[in-house]
Amino acid sequence: MDIDSIIQTATVYAIPVLFAISLHEAAHGYVARYFGDSTAADLGRLSLNPARHIHPFGTILLPLLLAVIGLPPLGYAKPVPVDYERLRNPKKQMAFVAAAGPGANFAMGFGWTVLWVVLMLGLGQDRADFFVKMAEAGVLVNAAMCVFNLIPLPPLDGGRIVTGILPMPYAYHYAKIERYGVVVFIALIAMLQFGLLTGPLMEGILFVQQMFKVMVSPLVAILR
Repeated sequence: MDIDSIIQTATVYAIPVLFAISLHEAAHGYVARYFGDSTAADLGRLSLNPARHIHPFGTILLPLLLAVIGLPPLGYAKPVPVDYERLRNPKKQMAFVAAAGPGANFAMGFGWTVLWVVLMLGLGQDRADFFVKMAEAGVLVNAAMCVFNLIPLPPLDGGRIVTGILPMPYAYHYAKIERYGVVVFIALIAMLQFGLLTGPLMEGILFVQQMFKVMVSPLVAILR
């Protein structure tokens, strides 16, 4: 891929990636505060400002690299701190805190789908239009983050949801996987690179995108 294509890809994906990752993290903090843990708010991390959450590698370089080589543009931000012991019911509510991130991505993905429909049908924008491409990137990025983060392995949100659901003796041992979080993340990216995880992940992404299409179908009917 030439330098012009890389720049074009970076430009199209920049805003969707920044907000997908930042709002994902902020959602964890907002739900944690709702259940009694104000750690993120106390440290100034309860913000929708992407600058508060950017991780130079995970937020910028990694998603761009994955997009350039044709893989889903996944990434991560600086994790919002959550003190699960401060939750009113830590065992149960940690699952809700974890689910807030993928939930935020699902909501954003739907929002980008609505924007795409408005641009394509409401305003008559051409498919080559920059904002149409950005909306398409927003749908893909958020669908990818939603599905990837629901993989049931700590430290991904899916793993924490499983930990919150399992009976305490099993949850205690399952949560220990989180100490190897960096290794888990690298292993998952490697599995994507070698095609071991690509099929199931892409099936999940396509399923979520199909859900967006079904949800937005009334708007499509109105604008056509």
